[in-house]
Amino acid sequence: MIIKKEKIQSIIKSHKRQKRNLIAILLDIQAACNYLPPESLQLVASELRIPLIDAIGVATFYRAFSLTPRGKHTCLVCLGTACHVRGGQRILDEFERRLGISAGETTKDLRFTLETIACLGCCAIGPVVVVDKKYHGHTTVRKVGTILAKYQKPRRSEVRMRASRSLRSAAP
Repeated sequence: MIIKKEKIQSIIKSHKRQKRNLIAILLDIQAACNYLPPESLQLVASELRIPLIDAIGVATFYRAFSLTPRGKHTCLVCLGTACHVRGGQRILDEFERRLGISAGETTKDLRFTLETIACLGCCAIGPVVVVDKKYHGHTTVRKVGTILAKYQKPRRSEVRMRASRSLRSAAP
């Protein structure tokens, strides 16, 4: 996703160009871009009058930030003790197989990012998978396909756009 310089400047301005708001600024940029593009970090450093290494340091220190493009949907597989003994690793393996990526990676079409977590704190419903903040408890290998199917279907707006494009290309 390409974000315009003006949008980043607008985010920085909304935080009054204050250095103390660096994390909030980076969070807002990431929300807009789905990651922190290198040029955004350069612009933030310049606008806040801080060394670029300081902006990069914050962006790489916190796990919440990503310097690479992330998928539209984030799949988080719990590998805490309770989930692990109930098959968490097998569930992760099935996600990796179906998506064609390893944990920590994003699909080429930028639809999914797959991650693991040490514990989600909901051990009673483990193994647990979280997709876009929606919890899927008592997950099994068989349920992985069903879970992914909910997020693989194109949305109505995507279907309408495709139909509109095909009508335009068919027009004389």
